[in-house]
Amino acid sequence: MAMTPSYPRSASSVFRVNCHDDSAAPDHTRRNHIKRYRLMPSWTIFAVVLLLSAFRPALATDNTGSDLSAREMLMRADRIRFPDEGFQVDITITTTEPGSSEDVRAYRILSKGNTQTLVQTTAPAVDRGQILLMRDRDLWAFMPNLSQPIRLPLSQKLTGQVANGDLARANFVGDYEPKLLRTEKIDGVSYHVLQLDAVDSGVTYRQVIYWVNAKNSQPYKAEFYALSGRLLKTGHYQEFRTMGGETRPTRLVIEDTLRPGRRSVLEYRDMVMRDLPDKMFAKDYLKKLSD
Repeated sequence: MAMTPSYPRSASSVFRVNCHDDSAAPDHTRRNHIKRYRLMPSWTIFAVVLLLSAFRPALATDNTGSDLSAREMLMRADRIRFPDEGFQVDITITTTEPGSSEDVRAYRILSKGNTQTLVQTTAPAVDRGQILLMRDRDLWAFMPNLSQPIRLPLSQKLTGQVANGDLARANFVGDYEPKLLRTEKIDGVSYHVLQLDAVDSGVTYRQVIYWVNAKNSQPYKAEFYALSGRLLKTGHYQEFRTMGGETRPTRLVIEDTLRPGRRSVLEYRDMVMRDLPDKMFAKDYLKKLSD
C-alpha cells in the first residue's frame, strides 16, 4: 500500500491547531492572541541559537584536546628515538643499490635539543673533516677545502636514501603539526597512525605518516612524502636496545619507493649524554672541529 509522506507543519498551521476558538472574543483580545502566537517562532529560533552557542566552546575544547593528544604521542616517540638533553651518537650508514657494491659511511652526531646539531663525517677517510651545522632550520656545510661554509637545504640528499635533515634534525616535534588519523593493528599490535604536516617549506619532508606503538610509544614505521604528495621512501625502526639510558631503536632501514631495491641502513651505537656548549654550534667554530 502506498504511503502518504508526512511533512512537518508550518508555524502558521501549528498556530491554527493549538489556538482555542476565540471567534466570539472581542477584536482587541483576538489581536493580542494572534500577536502572542506569531512571536513564538522567533523566540524559538533565538533559543536554538543560544543553545548552539553554549555548545561551541565544548566542541572547540574537544578538538584542542585531540590535537594535544597527538602532539603528546609524537613527543613521547621523539624522546624514545633521541634524548631531549645534549648527546653524542655514532652512526654507520650502509647503502645498497642493484648492480652496485655497498657504500659505507660513518658519522658522529653532536646534538643539543632539536635546534642545534653537528654532523661530523668520520669515514671514509677521504671525506673526513666534512661537517654539517644546523641551527634552528639553517643548515651549513663546512668543507676543509673551502674557506667559508655553504648553506644547504634539509631535504637535500646526504648519502643513499638519507637526506641531510634525517641526521641533522633529531626530532619531528617543531617541524611538523601532528594529528591522529586512526589506530590500527599490525601482527596483533596496536599502533597510533599520526599524520605529520610540515609547518613550512624549509623542513625535510612535506608530510610524514608515522606509526607509533599505542602501548609504549615506540616508533614502528614512517612514510615520507614530497611536496607533490608522492611517497618518496619508507622507514622501519628496528632492534630496540638500551642506549643512552633508554630503550631505543638502534637500526633504521630506509627504502626508496620510487626505485625498488635501493635502501640505506642506519645503525646507531655508543650514545652518551654530553654537556655541549653553545659555542660549538657557531660557524666560526667549525674550523676547530675539523682539525
